[in-house]
Amino acid sequence: MPRNQFQRMVFAFLTVLVTVHGYVFYSLYVINGSTLMAVNNQPSVLAAINAQGGVYMFGRMMPIWSLILIELCCAFFLEVVMGSPCSFRLAAKVFDPRKDHPMLFETAIICATVGLMCPAMSFLAAWFYYPYYEGFNLLTLLANWLKLVCFNFPFAYFSQLFFIQPLIRTVFKWIFRRDIEQREAFVPASELESVDLLS
Repeated sequence: MPRNQFQRMVFAFLTVLVTVHGYVFYSLYVINGSTLMAVNNQPSVLAAINAQGGVYMFGRMMPIWSLILIELCCAFFLEVVMGSPCSFRLAAKVFDPRKDHPMLFETAIICATVGLMCPAMSFLAAWFYYPYYEGFNLLTLLANWLKLVCFNFPFAYFSQLFFIQPLIRTVFKWIFRRDIEQREAFVPASELESVDLLS
């Protein structure tokens, strides 16, 4: 897959772009949608969000686009600094990319990434969406963090494994198809998969 730093950054950005939008939809519509509609007496989640003046974040109501932008920046930073490099190392401790099937190694990377990123982003979200109007309590923060991890982890695991990563890999191969074609012309097909995984 990614062969250099620029391609890694593009891959990380594409992943985060799809993931953050997915999580915002999941959080607002799936987890909190019924509550938002009931509290604001509105027929749809979007109407409920508009009626209350935005989404609660940092102790005040903010527009959805600002929430997405903040989470996008935080997720991209964490993915580049921690998620990608650490998940590769963790996967390499269990599987050898030179000997094991590439699908096993890619799946191990996805699982390791979810295992690292889900608790990290949930911890940030616990700070972002903490009910500051009630005062601050560390135990409440930790309880909210644990609740968010329990809500987000199953969604993160299955969406990354079966939807987001296959989609991102397909889009990535389309964007860098010329580079991939050039590599395939010079590297035998049997060696190409292990070269991709080692990069």
